Amino acid sequence: MFETFTYDDPEVLPKAARDHWEFMESNSAAAVLKAVCPDEWANIVEVLSTYRLDPQYWLKAGGNRGDIAEQLDGAFGERGWQAARLDLETRGILFNKDGEEFGELPSVRQEGYEVDNFKNRVVLDVEWNAKDGNLDRDLASYRSWYEAGVISAGVIITKELAGLRNLARKLWSDYQSTLPEEERVTRLPIDLGTTTTTTFVNAQKRVRRGVMGTCPVLIVAASERTWNGQPYK
Repeated sequence: MFETFTYDDPEVLPKAARDHWEFMESNSAAAVLKAVCPDEWANIVEVLSTYRLDPQYWLKAGGNRGDIAEQLDGAFGERGWQAARLDLETRGILFNKDGEEFGELPSVRQEGYEVDNFKNRVVLDVEWNAKDGNLDRDLASYRSWYEAGVISAGVIITKELAGLRNLARKLWSDYQSTLPEEERVTRLPIDLGTTTTTTFVNAQKRVRRGVMGTCPVLIVAASERTWNGQPYK
């Protein structure tokens, strides 16, 4: 795979977004999106520049995946993105040596999956706390759709686990210190110990293996820098 760093160019990705998330890309994905899909890229930049992790939702027991993913999906939905299943249909048309059409082969339909957010020629999935196998599905589908000429790039938003785990422990410890000793619980309300869910590291491994082929892919990960600075209450 061809790893690039166009997201480090402030003319491509402003500091308000760049400084608060972790990034990885293949095939100049950020620059491609800005050049080929400027409206969609502007939406992505707006969301990354304004969305911040709120401990009240992020550290909410039982709502970790749902709340964060729904908030991000909602931010894109407000900008005209929507969930969509993308199927491919291939037709074979026959021509004689004079270039005249004389027949057609039966069409072949390839069923896709429902992406979290689709707009114009960009697909964007929020993989916050799903099984890491989703990353293989996402990237393989991006490759298929890109090679068929129906998308220009794919984006995955996930989390950087190690930094967020350290931040969660600090926020939780600070919160526990405000409680009566008999009410304190040392265990975090969410599971940040597993490595088998969708994370930045797991996404990086897939991209470096080339699962997405030549499709430009941008991986975005929330980190401790995405935190809104508020305590857990």
